[in-house]
Amino acid sequence: MRQLGLSLISSLVLGVSLVGCGKDQVQTGLTFNDVQPILDAHCAECHNQGTDISGKTGFVVNSYHEVMQGTHNGPVVVSGSAVSSSLYRLVAGNVDPSIRMPLGKEPLPDSDIETIKLWIDQGARES
Repeated sequence: MRQLGLSLISSLVLGVSLVGCGKDQVQTGLTFNDVQPILDAHCAECHNQGTDISGKTGFVVNSYHEVMQGTHNGPVVVSGSAVSSSLYRLVAGNVDPSIRMPLGKEPLPDSDIETIKLWIDQGARES
């Protein structure tokens, strides 16, 4: 009976470990390929090469390297820290409402904001 109890406990511990492992694998799998469609849908209209806004700010979302370059004022992504990244803070609404992005349009869906947050927190990997 004692053997059965230890075996059951071992199985439960292993099961919990595997569940946690699976979750981490999903979260650490985000790359710029997951973020690019969000930027294309919600940001590229203004922050595309050659637009007035991109000329004023220097921020272009056409590629990973352009996003990581940031604006004329510096980077907008701090790899590993969404809360330190102005890209995340602006789309999440963690700033003055008058500068929330996309400016003058509907906010991004929560799922898109969460994808951007996770991507940055996980290291803002290109691929």
